[in-house]
Amino acid sequence: MEQFLEFTTHGFDQFMRYTAFANFTIGHVVMMLVAFAFIYLAIAKDYEPLLLVPIGFGILIGNIPFLEGANLQIGIYEEGSVLNYLYFGVTYGIYPPLIFLGIGAMTDFTNLLSNPKLILIGAAAQLGIFGAYTIALLLGFLPEHAAAVAIIGGADGPTAIFLSSKLAPELVGAIAVSAYSYMALVPVIQPPIMRLLTTDKERRIKMKPPRKVSKLEKILFPIVGLLLTCFLTPSALPLLGMLFFGNILKESGVTKRLADTAKNQMIDIVTILIGLTVGASTQATTFLTAQSVGIFALGAVSFMIATFGGVLFVKIMNLFLNEENKINPLIGNAGVSAVPDSARVSQMVGLEYDSKNHLLMHAMAPNVAGVIGSAVAAGILLSFFMG
Repeated sequence: MEQFLEFTTHGFDQFMRYTAFANFTIGHVVMMLVAFAFIYLAIAKDYEPLLLVPIGFGILIGNIPFLEGANLQIGIYEEGSVLNYLYFGVTYGIYPPLIFLGIGAMTDFTNLLSNPKLILIGAAAQLGIFGAYTIALLLGFLPEHAAAVAIIGGADGPTAIFLSSKLAPELVGAIAVSAYSYMALVPVIQPPIMRLLTTDKERRIKMKPPRKVSKLEKILFPIVGLLLTCFLTPSALPLLGMLFFGNILKESGVTKRLADTAKNQMIDIVTILIGLTVGASTQATTFLTAQSVGIFALGAVSFMIATFGGVLFVKIMNLFLNEENKINPLIGNAGVSAVPDSARVSQMVGLEYDSKNHLLMHAMAPNVAGVIGSAVAAGILLSFFMG
């Protein structure tokens, strides 16, 4: 009987050691609260639910405490675990090009082709990346880490994952969560900056309707775009190559099945895998550090600088344009590559001041230009540090 009691007691103690209750820390509580916030914003506020629900639930999965070092092979950082294998696509930059393939297959570059000068707004918004890079250096980040953190300013989750997987693999989780968080918070962060930088008269500017774009132009654009951008920055080829490939699948008219697969089933599957594994990578014992908090704060700064850069650049452009060709500065925010949310914000704010002034089609031009711009910026930064 005594042996039985001893065996039972030992077994119960052993069982308790392996439960989440025995390994729970305040860090896990903090990360679970973050997860609840993400899920709430996605469901109650409809902020990027396709991203925030997988990331939020992934944070919950990643923060179920377990006995580390027991070789249970369940944590995302434990070799041999299912989550670790799925996370391989993040840490080695496999998922981002697949996302870009889907984005290319669903993107219509017509508005950009009809008014090519709007591509300059997408370029100007990349100021957030290089501004944040400078700030990160001043804060003591290593140059390659500063570059990886700065890309958050492009508001492009896949590009942020791609660059950080090459330059700062240990920071991928913090950078990816920050990038996707600010993509989701576009409707909250951008409007106050847009209102601050524009006058009532500027907000009411009505832009000329875009010209009609021929089918030939649409087919040639991904070919010419690939050659121009990747001859300049070959380092961005995995992203831009897939973006333009997806677009020619869409515009050629003869590969509809492939384009449909890329923009529907494939991008949905990859989005699920990215969201879940990025969320799970916020395991409190590894993720919750002062550096991660600093990255999150710096990401907000870079995103705001990008919005400032886009809006102010439009105001400068208008100084050189005649009255009928002036651009509404409210589309300057769309230079960041949060497609199509930042373009929708341009539309939303514009309608507040003139219910008949629809800016969405104009804002989509700098928005898709921002996707290309952030990938080019990533390629430039990559070429600096991978040599």
